Amino acid sequence: MGRRAFLAGTGVVILAAPLADEAQGAGKVPRIGFLYYGSSGPSPEVEAFQQGLRELGYVDGQNIAIEYRFARGQVERLPELAAELVRLKPDVIVTPTTPAALAAKQETSAIPIVFAGVADAVGAGLIASFARPGGNITGLASISAELGGKRLELLKQVVPKVSRVTVLYNPADRANVLVLKELHEAAPALGLTLQPLGVRGPGEFEGAFVAMTREHAHAIFAAAGVLTFEHRKGLVDLAAKNRLPAMWGHRQFVDAGGLMSYAVNWYDQLRRAASYVDKILKGAKPSDMPVEQPTKFELVINLKTAKALGLTIPQSLLRRAAEIIQ
Repeated sequence: MGRRAFLAGTGVVILAAPLADEAQGAGKVPRIGFLYYGSSGPSPEVEAFQQGLRELGYVDGQNIAIEYRFARGQVERLPELAAELVRLKPDVIVTPTTPAALAAKQETSAIPIVFAGVADAVGAGLIASFARPGGNITGLASISAELGGKRLELLKQVVPKVSRVTVLYNPADRANVLVLKELHEAAPALGLTLQPLGVRGPGEFEGAFVAMTREHAHAIFAAAGVLTFEHRKGLVDLAAKNRLPAMWGHRQFVDAGGLMSYAVNWYDQLRRAASYVDKILKGAKPSDMPVEQPTKFELVINLKTAKALGLTIPQSLLRRAAEIIQ
């Protein structure tokens, strides 16, 4: 925890570009802080960011140095980890997810911050506007909060008789709170009653599903975040055990056996965050760099899970799906 992690990919040296030589020639190796909600060790999320850096000619341990801090799914640890990174005075800090971005912004108004996968950057108070973020922070938004209505609509197409949907969310995760707000606004038009159910740790998951059964929930919407993402396999298994159809916040939940998701490509956002880092290292100011908003969202469906739940996925949805997991 807190130690440097070097995770280089195959063929990294060959990918080094002239930009790398210029950085070394200047005698200064840029330092990047990476504040991540997950566990230490290799992960597809960290690899996606590193891939983006390699494509731009940056190699950890050669012409850049990356300092990783891992929260292991504990939102409350992010502020102290952000403070550790700020004390190291990196050239830029990368913060996947809203809680990490908020923690870093709280610790520094001087060091540039690049976020990725933020549900509502304006609503969370991270930026002034998408076009001119202001301050020391910019990046890529997932606008997950704004997808609430569409996600509920898709869930209802799969489970036409649904009327009560439990929203599983973490009250300590600002992004989850914003997502819940959007869901509340969208639900009445779809004839849905929402049953918000807060969980703050994995020890509360079992009890949450007992409560869902007691309240006769027909389906689940699970907000993606630091807590749910880190423990996605356990949540997916509990949904299957209780035979509850679920719309998940990211496709990684569907990869783990979840029914369906509708979201941006999370790995792609992390990969492209490297381009913001590159521009900042070359002198760009975050306040002048517009926040990128996604234009493409992926519907991912797990047919095996649908069959286990006795659900028939409409052909119209299957045709729209970016990926169907058999």
